[in-house]
Amino acid sequence: MYLAIDFGGTRSRVGWYDADLRLIVRADALSQTHEPPPAVIARLIALAQSVVPAGAMPVAIGLSAPGPQAYTGLILHANTLPGWDRVPLAAEISAALGAPVYTENDANLAALAEYHVGAGQDADPMLYLTISTGIGGGAVIGGKLFTGWRGLAIEPGHVKFPAPDGRVYSLEALASGTALGRLARERLAADDSPSVLRGLALVDGQAVGEAAAGGDALANAVVAASGRWLGLGLVALTHLFNPQAIVLGGSVTRLGDLLLKPARAALTELLIDPAFNAPDLVRISTLGDDGPLLGAAQYARARNKGASPL
Repeated sequence: MYLAIDFGGTRSRVGWYDADLRLIVRADALSQTHEPPPAVIARLIALAQSVVPAGAMPVAIGLSAPGPQAYTGLILHANTLPGWDRVPLAAEISAALGAPVYTENDANLAALAEYHVGAGQDADPMLYLTISTGIGGGAVIGGKLFTGWRGLAIEPGHVKFPAPDGRVYSLEALASGTALGRLARERLAADDSPSVLRGLALVDGQAVGEAAAGGDALANAVVAASGRWLGLGLVALTHLFNPQAIVLGGSVTRLGDLLLKPARAALTELLIDPAFNAPDLVRISTLGDDGPLLGAAQYARARNKGASPL
């Protein structure tokens, strides 16, 4: 039996899997990372223990965590966890639950799950992007997770673009849920065009998405602009990797064609050869929020057996 933990900056999820990686029971809760790390970790351990049957012990634990160096078992340089500096999350979970913990970046594990059982099944190469508060990603090449020289690949949210104002922006500053809120607030401040967003106390990505779905012109313009930036990022990745599939997950993808139509248009317009652009190149995740959780279970089983998990 395997225990999987997906620790996120907003929510955490845990799952108890059998030897064939069938999900037996699952639970989730707010991470509440505004509290000190010891309190957050204690709550995460309690959540994990809640799905382990009485008297049972996991063979191994898979841990999905944010940050490019999550594979070390430490939390550091994770944008979603400011103030967490070299926190030994894996070691504390292992000590509390009495089983080895195998840790990897959350987007890498989601990529692994999408490749094996999700929208990217058997595509080679397969890229995965999660578009939510920020933008993360992973790649499976030759059937193996590609993590680069020091285990730090792939970070598509940090592809850089110069802007007319002279600043250099990351893709996640232009196409994430956080970006939607920022871009909308800037447009609202720049002119007096009508928008339902003007009456809101908080203009964030969720508010922009809801307004766009309701037909608000300003919100639709913001989403279309972000979709175009996303498309430019996908063009760069496609030219680099020539993927068979790019799987998109995360809450922002729920905007559907409002976001994806301009992204796909950029691919059609800007790829140097139509052969790069298969009809089903861009696909939507079929695993949703549970991708990193299932990937963590897959990773734990493979690592525990001494096999390459990738």
